[in-house]
Amino acid sequence: MPQDAGNPRPDTPITEQRNPATAEIDRMNPLEIAQAMNAEDARVAEAVRRELPQVAAAMQVIAERLRSDGRLIYLGAGTSGRLGALDAIECHPTFNIPADRIVACVAGGADALAGATEVAEDDAALGRADIERLAVVPQDVVVGISASGSTPYTLGGVAAAREQGAYTIGLACNAGSALERLVNIMIAPRVGPEVIAGSTRLKAGAAQKMVLNMLSTGAMVLLGKTYGNLMVDVQASNDKLRARARAIVESATGLEAEQATALLRQADGDTKVAILIGRTGLAPAAARARLAAHNGNLRRALEDE
Repeated sequence: MPQDAGNPRPDTPITEQRNPATAEIDRMNPLEIAQAMNAEDARVAEAVRRELPQVAAAMQVIAERLRSDGRLIYLGAGTSGRLGALDAIECHPTFNIPADRIVACVAGGADALAGATEVAEDDAALGRADIERLAVVPQDVVVGISASGSTPYTLGGVAAAREQGAYTIGLACNAGSALERLVNIMIAPRVGPEVIAGSTRLKAGAAQKMVLNMLSTGAMVLLGKTYGNLMVDVQASNDKLRARARAIVESATGLEAEQATALLRQADGDTKVAILIGRTGLAPAAARARLAAHNGNLRRALEDE
């Protein structure tokens, strides 16, 4: 029997196993390749759906820790680490949360964001050193991300975070992993073997991206960073985002573009203050004071009549 035709070893993670549906992908034409990949990708959302109770529990913890001046720290290597870094970076302009409150540790540091530094993922001591460098404290929550759940860098960092009393969350695509044994909450969407065996930037990466989106966005919603589904804490730092802020004020107040622009000018560009002025007639200083009294939660400030 050919070597690659046998059954996988019992201890082979499912993310490393061969996928029967794509065993002859090199014989397929472009449309067939696309169809095969799309069929496998369709499994990802269902795998994530089965983990929603754990996602919700993690979301709640993250919101509580951020509310108590803790940090959300993502920790991972390779694709997993880069996805964590992407989520951390994008939270700042989307929700106007300080950049040092949601941070990412990627094996290999900044170099890993621009190129492959995959050898760093084998270094558990490096993961531990990165957590120690951040001076992790009990108020922090650390999310260890690893497709296999066995990446030494991630395991080392999560173990160090636990020693400092931080709350730990694991995100992997295999059940019963070494990561699961280290964390307070485990999120393990089992997406099955990849289209290309072991290429976890595919389904595993898609599942991790979906879960990270949920964790950060859900936490921001719980913290009052949205009004309905409007991005009212947007940091309007360029023309596109200034236009978005104006559109948000229009939508929340029912006013025309020119009036919304005038409100933003009164509010020094603060979207929530502009909406509160437009909806209540408060002076800018009074609107800011009311928002502060409700920890920046616009809905609660509007209901305080």
